[in-house]
Amino acid sequence: MAQSPEMRASDSDRDKVAAVLREHTAQGRITMDEFNERLEALYASKTYGELARLTSDLPDVDLRHKQPAKLTSSAPSTKAGMHNGMRAAWGAWAAASSVNWVIWLIVSITSGHVIYPWPLWVMGPWGAILLMSTLFGTGQQKRN
Repeated sequence: MAQSPEMRASDSDRDKVAAVLREHTAQGRITMDEFNERLEALYASKTYGELARLTSDLPDVDLRHKQPAKLTSSAPSTKAGMHNGMRAAWGAWAAASSVNWVIWLIVSITSGHVIYPWPLWVMGPWGAILLMSTLFGTGQQKRN
C-alpha cells in the first residue's frame, strides 16, 4: 500500500528520518543548529507529508548500504584523536563547572565566609565518567 502524505507516521518512521538527518549532519549538508531544529519538528510531526518536508531539500541516503566511515582526515575527529562528540561533552562539562564555580564564588563573597565547595559534587562524578570514556572509549561512534 502506498503511503499518502496524510497517513499517520509511526515512531519507527520518525526514527528512520532521524537517522537520515544524522547522516546528512555528519556529511556536512546541514549544521547542528539545522539538525536540532529539524529534529524538534520531526518528533512533533504526525504524517508522512510532514516527515517528507524535513528531508525534501536533501539527497536520498540509503542507510542499509552505508559503508562504515574510514579513519581519514575528513573523519569527524580532531588532531589529538578525540571524537568531536567527546570534545563537545568535555566542553559542556567545563561550561557547567565554570557556571557552578562562579555561583559558588558569588555566594561565598556575599555571605562573608567561604561556604562548602559544592560544585565538586557536580563536576566530580561527571568528570570521572568523561575521563573514563575518553581513556577507555574506542573514539568511534557505533551506527546501526
